[in-house]
Amino acid sequence: KYCGKEHVLLLMNHTYDVDWLIGWVFCDKVGVLGNCKAYAKKAIQYIPTIGWAWKFAEFVFLERSFDKDKEIIGRQIKEIMDYPDPIGRQIKEIMDYPDPVWLLLNAEGTRFSEKKHEASVKFARERGMVELKHHLIPRTKGFTSSLPHLRGKSCILDIQLAISKDSEVKPTILNILNGRPVVAHMHVRRIPTESLPEQEEEAAEWLQQLFRRKDIMQDSFHTHGDFFTGSDEPRKVPIKMQPRLHSLINMVTWNVVTVVPIAYYLVQLLLSGEFLYFSIGASILLAFYALMMRAIGMSKISKQSSYGTGKAANGHNNQNGSSAEKTSKVE
Repeated sequence: KYCGKEHVLLLMNHTYDVDWLIGWVFCDKVGVLGNCKAYAKKAIQYIPTIGWAWKFAEFVFLERSFDKDKEIIGRQIKEIMDYPDPIGRQIKEIMDYPDPVWLLLNAEGTRFSEKKHEASVKFARERGMVELKHHLIPRTKGFTSSLPHLRGKSCILDIQLAISKDSEVKPTILNILNGRPVVAHMHVRRIPTESLPEQEEEAAEWLQQLFRRKDIMQDSFHTHGDFFTGSDEPRKVPIKMQPRLHSLINMVTWNVVTVVPIAYYLVQLLLSGEFLYFSIGASILLAFYALMMRAIGMSKISKQSSYGTGKAANGHNNQNGSSAEKTSKVE
């Protein structure tokens, strides 16, 4: 009913190596993948291929310095969600939600790991907050800085992603590239931004309560096999999303356009005895393969950054304390 017809801020748990990829698959199946963006740390924009692509796709890159990021968030949201026409009016006055954008915010700030979860639990205990079992305590500044620019022009999709702990295939990029299917369960709930509190402190508390609700749903999934039995969430009939023929055609077409000419050229070089040029071409392909494998390694939970642990946890503390506690970190 709503997908592809309005701007969206997505709030999703950041738990698995492949949660971002599963999110993209979901966006592709509802026809909005081309306009999906996310908050990401600034350093990613310099990574060859994927970082450059995200930069050109207008992802919102943050420096994790709140004074700078607050201005960046406001400017970027305005650029990607406002469309003035030549006489100064907004196109949305003429056409509802033109070119809708889906913007992802991982409010936990970093991917879940046991070490970071321990730091999160310690932080919650020190401040008398509710401990989360399956999530990190969310950082609120990125959300509360975004909300004023989203109110009235977008909605929120609260997405809870879960993968069975008993799954034979672990949710890793390498398993997916090797053709091993990963089964994911996603609960999606639409929340109009007009229903959210307008005061910053109240909006921050709303986000904390949202993650407590998400934590109960996640616990229900791992205990009972669904999001509903152990929570007060109304039971819904699951929808199994089928593969799209469009995606298959797109993938096959680009492989034919790129791989076939490259393979033909290398074979021609080899058969003609141009071993030097063949070696150069093969080396370039191997270099790209090595970079891809390195990127896959960086996506593993075991290889993630230390953000959210140790000294970084102190920045986490500043973001979730009382209104008098100012923060210098944002994700």
